[in-house]
Amino acid sequence: MSPKNRLKVIAARVLRYFFQGLLIIAPIGVTALTLYWVFVTIDNIIPKEILPLETPLKYLRYKGVGFVLVLLLVIIVGYLSSSFIVGRIFALFDHMMERTPFIKYIYTSVKDVFDAFVGEKKKFDHPVLVQIYGDNVWEMGFITQADLSSLGLEGYTAVYVPHAYAITGKVFMVPVGKVKPLTNISAGEAMKFAVSGGVTNIEVHEKPEKKEIE
Repeated sequence: MSPKNRLKVIAARVLRYFFQGLLIIAPIGVTALTLYWVFVTIDNIIPKEILPLETPLKYLRYKGVGFVLVLLLVIIVGYLSSSFIVGRIFALFDHMMERTPFIKYIYTSVKDVFDAFVGEKKKFDHPVLVQIYGDNVWEMGFITQADLSSLGLEGYTAVYVPHAYAITGKVFMVPVGKVKPLTNISAGEAMKFAVSGGVTNIEVHEKPEKKEIE
C-alpha cells in the first residue's frame, strides 16, 4: 500500500472513531449539562449574594443548599395542601389568583401546563395518530379535549401535536373520525418518538390498559 493510500485509510479510521466517540459522549454531555443547568437554576433561586459573609445563615451560601431547600419547600407545600384546613387556604388563594385581572391569564396558563404533565388529571397520556394534512398522512399527537361541543364543534376533538426536536407544539381541532387511538404504546414512548423526529425505537405493549378520556 502506498503512503498516500495508507494515509487515507488512517484518516478514515480516525474519522470513524471520532463519530463513534461523539455518539457516546454527546448524549451523556447534553444530559449532564441539562441536569447541571436545572441544578444551578434552582440553587440560585435563593440570592446568596445579598447574604453577608458573617451571618448565622452563612451556610446558605454553600453550593447545593439552595437546591435542597427549594425541594424541601415544594415537598412541604405539597404535604400541607393535603390537610383540610391548609388545603382550603390554598384553594382560596387559587380562587383569588384566578379572579385577579391580567394575573389570572398568566397564573391559569402556567397552572394548566403543570397540571397537564404532573397533575392528577394528566392531559398528555392519551397518544393518538391524527390525520391533518391528508388522508394518507398521519401525525403523532395527544388528545387534550375529547369533546369540543362547548366551542360549537360537534364531533370534534382537540389534539396536541408536538414538534420534533423542540418543546413546542400545536393544537388542532379535528373530526373524531380523523383520530386513531394508540393503545399499544405508552404516552412516554409516543412523546419520545414524536420529539425525536421518529428516530427512536418504540416499545410495544401487548396488553395495554384502557384509559377513559375526560
